[in-house]
Amino acid sequence: MSGTWQGHPAGRPEWVGRVHDVPDHAEPTDQALPVASRRPVRAVLLDFHGTLAQVEKPRDWVLAAAATCGVRLDPVRATALADRLLTAGRAGGPLPARVPPHLAELWADRDLYAHAHRGAYTGLAATVDTGVDGLAEALYERLLLPEGWVLYPDTAPTLAALRAAGVRVAVVSNIGFDIRPFFAAWGIADLVDAFVLSYEVGRCKPDPAIFWRACGMLGVDPEETLMVGDSPADAGAVAAGCAALVLPAADPGRPNGLGSVLALTHGG
Repeated sequence: MSGTWQGHPAGRPEWVGRVHDVPDHAEPTDQALPVASRRPVRAVLLDFHGTLAQVEKPRDWVLAAAATCGVRLDPVRATALADRLLTAGRAGGPLPARVPPHLAELWADRDLYAHAHRGAYTGLAATVDTGVDGLAEALYERLLLPEGWVLYPDTAPTLAALRAAGVRVAVVSNIGFDIRPFFAAWGIADLVDAFVLSYEVGRCKPDPAIFWRACGMLGVDPEETLMVGDSPADAGAVAAGCAALVLPAADPGRPNGLGSVLALTHGG
């Protein structure tokens, strides 16, 4: 089974790919099969950022980080700084407008090594003259706290429903730090069977190897696995033999259509 469901603007899943008979570790063939031939979904792979949780609002991020530096910023100034920092590049935010040459190597390796992830994003923040000593490091440290993130409303209920249905779950993320403590703090760690993090396994989405690793950790075949994310990198799971559901983007705290996963996993 392989193919891609793409998020409909109204949050409904839409099948947009062709279904291929793809064995493990093989390239997809050109032979089209009907959607009804899909094998039942026994496992779901979930992206983290943009799928299960979103970084806090930019102004809140700046205000909280500045407070740890002993500085109480005026909200208007914090908003202006947040805009400049987003342009420079924020982890969990839009791609930077420009990566300075001295950060190019760290940027390229940011999801493969913890030191590169920290170095890239603190380096980008340091290109902004904020007037607050130590703010670049404080902004990055905020990223490492559960308080710096906002769970989507559907996350916990969807994970609980998947567990109740006996569907195995792995979180598969391109990231440079450990997110397991977040799930423990949010009280949902026991709803995830495995974490497959790029900096730990040495592979980044859309490389098929990271999806194969996740399937292996769950003990399932790719053909009975659904990858759920919010980007083309997540849809890369199709090349590994999985199906893929691409969700629409959503702001922190707003539903993003994650609950539609349940209809797909129960429709086997």
